[in-house]
Amino acid sequence: PKPTASSDPRKKTLMPTPKAIAREDILPPALYAAARRDARAAVLDIKKPRRVMVGPYACFYFENYHTMRYQVQEMVYIEQGGDEQLVQELAAYNPMVPQGQELTATLMFEIDDKARRTAVLTELTGVERQIHIEVGDEKIAAVPEEEVERTASDGKTSAVHFLHFPFSVKAIKAFRNPDTTATLAIAHEHYMHMCVLPDETRASLSGDFD
Repeated sequence: PKPTASSDPRKKTLMPTPKAIAREDILPPALYAAARRDARAAVLDIKKPRRVMVGPYACFYFENYHTMRYQVQEMVYIEQGGDEQLVQELAAYNPMVPQGQELTATLMFEIDDKARRTAVLTELTGVERQIHIEVGDEKIAAVPEEEVERTASDGKTSAVHFLHFPFSVKAIKAFRNPDTTATLAIAHEHYMHMCVLPDETRASLSGDFD
């Protein structure tokens, strides 16, 4: 659901975005079926400014309550696993809902050719620990989710990583200042690329901070 305005029409402040997806936030599959098309259109609008390419293959999808809620809703609808599945999906995706002083992102290395993908990922051992956002004189290193090992025994990294960027109060202030440049960078020896975050991306991501 979208944040709702205060019942007092003179107050324009929006309700804070929830910090967790609750069971009652997820529609039963039968009800969701009727709303699915509209839900997809709404979340695509949210996702558009939150997708950032860094270099030729690395695509960051910055998450929030709405993107994660949609993911849970889709999984429950498609797999029809009932309440047991819902509990599992909430446990899997709630950790990626920003908690007020962080940004979270799903990083995907998008390479269609299988042989090329294997070759690139084999070179990128430990890439998830060599990613940062720099804003002003603040450098925010990515902290990967540790629930699953993302590096195989042969050194090949996963095509998907789940990242947290913990911001200080100073860094949040700088991030919200349009006169301060913010960059997203990967500093791996085999993948050294960076991207200046567009204004529309920063505007959307700024909403993830309290």
